[in-house]
This record gives sequence, structure tokens and C-alpha cells, in this order.
Amino acid sequence: MTSVLLTGFEPFGGERVNPSWQAVSLLTGRRHDAVAVELPCVFSRSLVTLRDAIDEYRPELVICVGQAGGRPDVTPERVAINLIDARIPDNAGSQPVDVPVIPGGPNAYFTTLPVKACVAGVKDAGLPASVSHTAGTYVCNQVFYGLMHLLDNDFPGIRGGFVHVPYTPQQAARTTAPSLAVHRAAEALEIIVDTALSVTEDVSTPAGTLH
Repeated sequence: MTSVLLTGFEPFGGERVNPSWQAVSLLTGRRHDAVAVELPCVFSRSLVTLRDAIDEYRPELVICVGQAGGRPDVTPERVAINLIDARIPDNAGSQPVDVPVIPGGPNAYFTTLPVKACVAGVKDAGLPASVSHTAGTYVCNQVFYGLMHLLDNDFPGIRGGFVHVPYTPQQAARTTAPSLAVHRAAEALEIIVDTALSVTEDVSTPAGTLH
């Protein structure tokens, strides 16, 4: 039985790798209860691929993971907004600006992951983590918002959310950005998965939608 569906992204923005896909691949390789699916960094295809994966595996939990170059921490996201405002083109050359993820959808969705408990668990393991209140306005936020919309409307009973991971050291070597080794990101994600499977309600964390 598949309890957990994890997704990561293909490389984008000129990068040769994406640590989100590297980390979820590493993690699911050692868990019998989890599967990993790579999402295209393409606005027109990302949510189709995600929906197909949820429909196929019907997991208990969905955690989508993306790259956040420049962040020092593993960051569970708290809220997704109904907005796409792409700073760069996606991998198909599309660059939508100021358009909704879902026309007519709620302004925002809160995660149904216990983000504060997840962060506490990751920190207790000596890994860098913090709660994030913005998933940006690129494909990561589109996937996060689209995920929560799918779970709210079409897959009741499945919980989910989004987590960003930092650059790998190899990516960061070309910049002054902080980084985290892929195996450490995978360790953090495993703690987040285990916490989300065992903790269903986070203290002071709202759930549902903003209208």
C-alpha cells in the first residue's frame, strides 16, 4: 500500500539538477510505503501529472517538494495563493503573469501538514528548518495551490502540502547562496513525512481556505 506520494521537479532555469527530485528519489528508495513522481516545470503540465499520480496511487499523504535557491533551510510551506506571476519562463517557454492558478478558486489554501511540528522535528535532528509563509508565484506555488485544490474538491481525506529545499553544494558553488547536501535534505524530508503521518493537527495552524 502506498501511504505517501512525494513529488519533485525536473531541473529548470538553466540548472542541470533539481535537489527536490534528487532528495525525494533518495528517500523513496529506502521506504516501502512511499513513491516518487517527477513533475515537469511546465505550467500547462504540472497539475495534470500531479492529478494523475494521486489518482493512480491514492495515498494517505501527498508532499510536493521544490527547490528554493537562496534559502538556508528546509521550509515547509504554510499557505498557497491563487496567483501565477512567473519571473522566468518555464521549461516550455511559457511565462504567465498575473493570472490565477484556478480561475474562480479561493484566494488561498492553507497546508494540511503540521508544519510547526515538522520544523521542530527537523531541528531536533540538527538540520536547518523553518516555516515559510510564501511559496512564491512560480510553478512551485502553482503545484502547491493546485494540490490543495485537488484535495479539497476531488480527493477528500488525503492530506498534503509543499516543502522547499535549498540548493545542493554543487549548485551553490557558483554563487554565494547557502546549500544543503541531498542526503541531508532527504533526512529532513523523512522526518517531515513521519511527523505528518503521526501528527494530524498542528497547534495554532489554520486549515482550509481563505476567501
